[in-house]
Amino acid sequence: MRSESIRYLIVPGWQGSPDEHWQSHWQRSLPNSQRVEQADWLSPDRAAWVNELNRAIAAQPTPVILIAHSLGCVTVAHWAANAPVDLLRRVRGALLVAPADVERPACPDALKGFAPIPRELLPFPTQLVGSDNDAAASAARAIELARDWGAETAILSGVGHINVKSGHQRWERGFSYLYRLQNRIEQHARRSA
Repeated sequence: MRSESIRYLIVPGWQGSPDEHWQSHWQRSLPNSQRVEQADWLSPDRAAWVNELNRAIAAQPTPVILIAHSLGCVTVAHWAANAPVDLLRRVRGALLVAPADVERPACPDALKGFAPIPRELLPFPTQLVGSDNDAAASAARAIELARDWGAETAILSGVGHINVKSGHQRWERGFSYLYRLQNRIEQHARRSA
């Protein structure tokens, strides 16, 4: 994998990722990275968000690693459930951070159009990072989604929604999960060769 050029696609969640968010920091830090830009960050439309992710992946001449947060994680799952095989093959892996449980009772109305959450196995190596005190998804729910998606799981203690509000501007610790994912991608590539 290290020999091929990889692009990182940052997939923000509801309301986007402001400049001080770790996804913005990572976009500035990681080589060959860009953000999936949605037309409407405040009133997300599932079909529009999935189509924009599809367009962003299709526009990449090289393989991609998806780095998603919150509603972006659910967008990735919706995309993977119906994506063309040639584009699925372009995705080498996904880091899914603090997935939003859009099926939870207290889910904001703006996100309910993303339910139900696809539960199919994701066809690429996936690392899910959740929290034991995230209002957007309980630890048990994050573990359940990870199991359904075939993701390796890390549940962190006391980190909230892993966003600016919970004190995660740069989130340097998160890079260790990206590296862990990249190692799994390399092992997967060796087994497939």
